[in-house]
Amino acid sequence: MGELKRSKVQIFKMRNRTGYAALYQNNITEGRTADQAFERMLKAAKRKAKKQ
Repeated sequence: MGELKRSKVQIFKMRNRTGYAALYQNNITEGRTADQAFERMLKAAKRKAKKQ
């Protein structure tokens, strides 16, 4: 898997919670900031690629 670009990850503000969520290929992560949600998505995508 190559480098994950931020433009491919959908990041949005959650209504019923504080913070942001990042969505990419059936993975969703949450973070206090948009940057934190993206960093967590990088780790999740790396784990998923390693698992396959």
